[in-house]
Amino acid sequence: MMAMQEITQRILEQTSPTEEDRAKVEAITSELEQKVASACREEGVPAVVRVEGSVAKDTWLRENPDIDIFMRLPTSIPRRNLGEVGLKIAKKAAGGYEQVERFAEHPYLEITVGSYRVDIVPCYDAKPGEWQSATDRTPYHTDYIKRHLTVGLRGEVRLLKKFMQGTGVYGAEIKVGGFSGYLCELLIMNYGSFAETIQAFAHYNKRVIVDIKDYYADRQNDLSLLFAEPLVIVDPVDRGRNVASAVQPEKLYNFVAAARAFLKTPDKAFFYPPKTEALPLEKLKSELESRGSSIVFLVVDRVAAVPDVMWGQLYKTKRSLHKLIELNDYKILRDAVWSNEKTLSVFVFELQQQVLPNIKKHLGPPIEREPECQTFLAKYAGNQQVISGPFIENGRWMVMLPPKTTNAAAFLREKLADGGKNAGVADMIAKSIRRKLRVMVNCEIS
Repeated sequence: MMAMQEITQRILEQTSPTEEDRAKVEAITSELEQKVASACREEGVPAVVRVEGSVAKDTWLRENPDIDIFMRLPTSIPRRNLGEVGLKIAKKAAGGYEQVERFAEHPYLEITVGSYRVDIVPCYDAKPGEWQSATDRTPYHTDYIKRHLTVGLRGEVRLLKKFMQGTGVYGAEIKVGGFSGYLCELLIMNYGSFAETIQAFAHYNKRVIVDIKDYYADRQNDLSLLFAEPLVIVDPVDRGRNVASAVQPEKLYNFVAAARAFLKTPDKAFFYPPKTEALPLEKLKSELESRGSSIVFLVVDRVAAVPDVMWGQLYKTKRSLHKLIELNDYKILRDAVWSNEKTLSVFVFELQQQVLPNIKKHLGPPIEREPECQTFLAKYAGNQQVISGPFIENGRWMVMLPPKTTNAAAFLREKLADGGKNAGVADMIAKSIRRKLRVMVNCEIS
């Protein structure tokens, strides 16, 4: 335990903002608040402009404060126009700063001011329970945390955020599918410290439910019916919302595994992992050749979408391609998707083997199911495509057939020639594939 305390104390010193850091962030937020408010007035849109998120709650990390400027717009603006109106105001306020359009439920603007990233986000000036967009809750989240999170717990939140960053599970955006800052704050409020939060998740067993305000104290069945996720954190400002709904199960399980490993062997590397270095080309070729598997790379060019939309399309396409590959008898060991979010995206499928035998076993019905057996025999007995059989093995009919495809790379080129229209490929990815698709195996990628 002493080792953990020593490590977390050092981490806290590194992640806590200094007075100089606070002064810089305060100057930026004050200037941008004024610019956004001024742009609202120029556009004739009455709005409440305020700093939200971790900066407002004093739970931000020294390395990346992630400043959020929210404009609470009138509910009279139609829902379909909220993003358009908000972006117009944000771009006017941002002036010459580097800008990137982002998209959550609706568009918002990310700008870069020096070394700081700032999000300018529109939402409605909605009353509690009368939400028109997901971001309407954010000002209420800020107020709730400022009222209930004690000064002493702010450092605990910083430790948890940094631990999650270091282990790759922090960030609720689609690309990551992990834990949000607000979720971290609620976990610390519930468990009382970083150490206790780590202990709780290290002992994870099927499901975690946190209901800070006891909305469902006497309604456990209702809670189970309303929230199906393995991690449920009931939003204190909206009893019908699970704050952890964006957390992908894999990220939850990675956090659980990291918590167990950290308790066993506390180490600074959980917070500041060593930088991953790319293998030299010859070493990469040697590693690929020695694996014995086949790694298939599908390389597509630029996807014409903001990053958040693009990642949703990439993940949807990966799932569809995974299913397509496995339905055609190729065994997938692992898969992934990578993108530089500008010019290049790559789907990666590691297959047990890329080239299949020219014969496969096709299972028929169990011998006791007489009608199905008759149908099976009528179809395959005397069929010219049958290589061997029908025959009985382990109490069921079998035949040996030629597979529909024997080469994964050639199969994918054929299926994706039209962009993957019948393969479940997402629309924007299909457009990129139709423009240009490269299918490479193992060392061909180098």
